[in-house]
Amino acid sequence: MSQFALLGKRRFAPFFWTQALGAFNDNAFRNALLMLVAFRMGLDDHAVSLYTNLAPALFIIPFFLFSATAGQLAEKFEKTRIIRWVKLFEIAAMALAAVGFYTHHTGLLLVVLFLMGVHSTVFGPIKYAILPQALKPVELVGGNGLVETGTQLAMLVGMIAGNALMLVGGIGPLLAAAATLMVAVAGYLVSLWIPAAPATAPDLRFNWNPFSETARVLGITRADRAVFNAVLGISWFWFFGTVLIAQLPVYTREILGGDGSVNTLVLTLFSIGTGLGALLCERMSGKRVEIGLVPLGAFGLTVFGVDLYFARHGMAAVRGLDWLAFLQGAGNWRIAFDLTLIGMFAGFYVVPLFAFVQARAPREKLSRIIAGNNILNALLIVLAAGFGLGLGALGLDPAQIFLAAALLNVLVAGYIFTLVPEFLMRFITWVLVNTLYRVRVDGADNIPGEGPVLLVCNHVSFMDPLLLLGKLRRPARFVIYHRVFRIPLLRFVFRIARAIPIAGHKEDPLLLQQAYDAIDTALAAGEVVCLFPEGALSADGEIAPFRPGLEKILARRPVPVVPMALRGLWGSMWSRRDSTLHRARLPRRFRARVELVIDPTEPSLSATAAGLERRVRVLRGDLA
Repeated sequence: MSQFALLGKRRFAPFFWTQALGAFNDNAFRNALLMLVAFRMGLDDHAVSLYTNLAPALFIIPFFLFSATAGQLAEKFEKTRIIRWVKLFEIAAMALAAVGFYTHHTGLLLVVLFLMGVHSTVFGPIKYAILPQALKPVELVGGNGLVETGTQLAMLVGMIAGNALMLVGGIGPLLAAAATLMVAVAGYLVSLWIPAAPATAPDLRFNWNPFSETARVLGITRADRAVFNAVLGISWFWFFGTVLIAQLPVYTREILGGDGSVNTLVLTLFSIGTGLGALLCERMSGKRVEIGLVPLGAFGLTVFGVDLYFARHGMAAVRGLDWLAFLQGAGNWRIAFDLTLIGMFAGFYVVPLFAFVQARAPREKLSRIIAGNNILNALLIVLAAGFGLGLGALGLDPAQIFLAAALLNVLVAGYIFTLVPEFLMRFITWVLVNTLYRVRVDGADNIPGEGPVLLVCNHVSFMDPLLLLGKLRRPARFVIYHRVFRIPLLRFVFRIARAIPIAGHKEDPLLLQQAYDAIDTALAAGEVVCLFPEGALSADGEIAPFRPGLEKILARRPVPVVPMALRGLWGSMWSRRDSTLHRARLPRRFRARVELVIDPTEPSLSATAAGLERRVRVLRGDLA
């Protein structure tokens, strides 16, 4: 099923449109306020500068003050009810905004801006915590991609609408007031269709102290190292994006020589690129949470950020170009291309991180972890503003600030990937599998979503563990022959994936016993273990008899067993050995079409080596 089919499902569509309308209103109101202050009130430059710098601070302060409380609300109470109260709050805020727009009362409008910050703060933990409740695991990446795309486009349209409506002669404030109020009402009406999302921690003891609760929420966010570093990665995305967006108006005017329409074009290209990248994540990841896309996204941000600098730096010779004249200028399509791809790789970067946090974090703590994420996001946004202002004070122009951010991205991404090598391991696996093979998976939902599982599969090539690692939707620990485990490039992947090295009884009885113990420990912890019961790589493409070690594992720890079969690997990359030279035969079928077929679960009590071997043979097509 395509991710776009979710837009026709009640469990997703009303929430999607509620979120999109809220994102529209946030940006429409903020931009209308800035246009009112800058162009319609006759204020001097000093007063305009004061208001335009105060506005972002007022919007961001609630994230520091109330995120921890919002996380508790989302855990303790039913989420849909909170959403509807938040939407009613938005209607009240927009009613106050209408009065402020009509009377040109900037003080009241700044209060409304703070209230909209509160609105976004409370909605934030619900926004991402509700998705795992509403979506199946296979839909999580696609759903996040749609939400990210909808949010980006709604923000863009909101910015354009807020600017355009406020600047309409004579009736601009009334139009802006009417539009934001109607959108707020529409958001509430749509929210009435969101299905119930039960509380995940109804017995949570509520802490009203925002300071001690913030400390506790940050502690919960740090508890899982992989989740915390994914949160750091998301916060870095906000830093990078804030630096980029903040510099675009000056970059457009001074470097590109464009007018307001060029600024709109630049924002549009970035937003469309981000939406496109977010939507492509589902297809590129095979509908699984694929954090291997994160290093790819980080790489693209740096490459095209650096290229944006070399495409155009230095002051523009001509000023005041409209968007059409800009696109007709020499070399400007390269700039448009860079901006679009920066957005696209941003989508590759951030969507898998959000999906990873949702999939990995405990359900009863997810809202508070999202709240902790929002606190760190707010901190990084403030630091990004300081970063841009500081480099500007040192005399750097916007193109040079873009270059500095792109180069800094290398250091930050490298640091995060060093802390959590799983990101880099998944990237290596994703690149290798998708470069060497074209894989179709049949029966992926037959693997239970939680609890201990033993997977058994035929063994055709050295790449089998990596191929399975790249296509299974649950992390699995593979039992690997110790000599294969030590192959240089594969060793890094297997070590990070916590593969279990094994040897034959005559070869190394101690290592064999350690492997049995490690398998039992993993199954006892509720993990997935994958075993190749033939005990060796196929010498002729046929399935060898399954060894009795499989039955010893199940006798010690009875768990469900899932038979799997790989088809089409024989004769492909690293699938057989040269009997004379004893080395890997040169590849004969690069980009081979491969199938992974997964059978329903077999109860452990009825699972035998001979019976599972037969089922794998049937799956592979050897037996009827």
